[in-house]
Amino acid sequence: MESVTLDELDRRLIHALQLDGRMSFSRIAAAIGAQERTVARRYNRLRSRLVLRVVGILDSRRIGMLEWIVRVRCAPEVADALAAQLAQRDDTSWIAPLAGGAELTCMIRTPPPGGEGQRPFFEQLARTQGVRDVSAACLLRPVAGVGGWAGRMGALSEAEQALLRAPEPEPEPESAGPLEATHPTIVWSAADNHLMRVLSKDARAGLGQLTAATGWSESTVRRRIGQLREAGVLAFEVEVDPALFGFGVEALMWLEVAPAGLRTVTTALSLHSQVAFAALTTGATAVFAIVECLDADALCDYLSTELARLPAVTRVETALTRSRTKRAGPLLMPAIGSRPGPNRPVAR
Repeated sequence: MESVTLDELDRRLIHALQLDGRMSFSRIAAAIGAQERTVARRYNRLRSRLVLRVVGILDSRRIGMLEWIVRVRCAPEVADALAAQLAQRDDTSWIAPLAGGAELTCMIRTPPPGGEGQRPFFEQLARTQGVRDVSAACLLRPVAGVGGWAGRMGALSEAEQALLRAPEPEPEPESAGPLEATHPTIVWSAADNHLMRVLSKDARAGLGQLTAATGWSESTVRRRIGQLREAGVLAFEVEVDPALFGFGVEALMWLEVAPAGLRTVTTALSLHSQVAFAALTTGATAVFAIVECLDADALCDYLSTELARLPAVTRVETALTRSRTKRAGPLLMPAIGSRPGPNRPVAR
């Protein structure tokens, strides 16, 4: 990524895109008091420099899949290559080697228990050369960070946000096509897979590209995107390095929480500006969280003050990320890693 400093317009644009990743530049420009050409030019500049990307994210649980938070302990010399291999898979996201070099974390999507593909992946990963231990916690429910991290959503006033959240006029409906616009049940199809494949790379892809991928008309594509968003299946995420907002330390946390205090703890985490993401999970710890802080002192303050005010949290394990090999969307270029070796079963 080229060295870039975000100015006020950049931050306002990012905030607007987090409210709606497919919002038109004309609408953003009208709300923030800038010219449409300026907004479009600024977005294209940030995207071309690999600073910013808007991607579509699928809530796999709503279509019968499972998501897992996976910890892989490995030999330090294979950590980066293993992260690069995992990053090339379509079913992985949020891959981060941890500081210290002997562990990485990622999220992976699998079929439900008994489904094809789940067991072989974990078995193959455990047998990969250099891997010493694999543990996986099933993500039960996101509790913070859904719809955008608060740390990058402070550039617009409440009035500007309200203006941008106002619904746009619906286009004229067409005659019944391959979708029932008002049907409450989401039935996943092959065309939906094609739609998501495009949106996961670029949530702002044009209607022409989406119609070519799905075989649907433009109005059907618009309607389907609206259905999926309303049902909570599809969300938009703005990928941007927190360091560009001044947050130099990213920490992963595994929290042991007394069952009676889960609701209190998750509600509190959803209000903490440092928490970029948090979820209830299976496993020895009930809550997983990603925290963004200005520096190590700020992380210490968060642990000893805001987190310490939650008595139901009985134990916290904290690890710092060293880098991000992959964020929410698929890689747009070959991953950086070693050349293929004799034992690389996890890449496909």
